Amino acid sequence: MKLTATEKGLLIPKQLLGDNQEFEILQENGKIIITSINQTSSICDLGSNPVEYDVKDGAIRHDHYLYNS
Repeated sequence: MKLTATEKGLLIPKQLLGDNQEFEILQENGKIIITSINQTSSICDLGSNPVEYDVKDGAIRHDHYLYNS
């Protein structure tokens, strides 16, 4: 696909962007690289994929298990 730049820049067709809303633009070695940024709210995702382990007091003694102290 060829695009023509205007005074304001370059218009990228929406169908190339998919459902993504936020992008990062990089310029490397004469190339422009556009990558999508998947936004996730870390606080909202907290605990959504817990690690299963044979520990009953992980919430209370998490430092002990993380740092082996």
